[in-house]
Amino acid sequence: MRADAERNRKRVLEVALETFAAEGLSVPVAEIARRAGVGTGTVSRHFPTKDSLYEAIVLHLVAEIVDRARQLAATRDPGAAFFEFFALLVEHSAVNLGLSQAMSGTGFDVHSVALAPEHNLLAVEEELLVGAQKAGAVRPDVVPGDVKALMVGCLAREQQGPDPEARKRMIDLACAGLRAQR
Repeated sequence: MRADAERNRKRVLEVALETFAAEGLSVPVAEIARRAGVGTGTVSRHFPTKDSLYEAIVLHLVAEIVDRARQLAATRDPGAAFFEFFALLVEHSAVNLGLSQAMSGTGFDVHSVALAPEHNLLAVEEELLVGAQKAGAVRPDVVPGDVKALMVGCLAREQQGPDPEARKRMIDLACAGLRAQR
């Protein structure tokens, strides 16, 4: 790729990351192009569809989350790793409207994209859940869909406006429901 084309692609991704985080996934590609200072044709050459632009952004965000999950799994006991990961997902999604919409399946399903081995969000979520269940930290009847539903529920609270105290309370409530009875 030519240097100017690479610069343009990088700029489009930067602008798209910022814009989708602040305004959600409904921002038109033409607006992303305008803010990036390029034409819509330039965006289309790099990202033929809006979904391909979402995919590039989601892969970037998910790669960071998966890396953090692996770090938690390697440095924490299984229960702590799972609960910290759950809180991390909610926190990251709460401050990034586009990621929140993608995680909840509104407009774009993050899980349909994040399946490659190096950034398979579903696999790492399930590994942490199963590890926490085997360690007796999470109820044995919890399935990955339950965890996602609770995460989406925590994010629904954000629609009333950003409130870090309320977000923490929602995370604590969800985690209390996930914990195994001792």
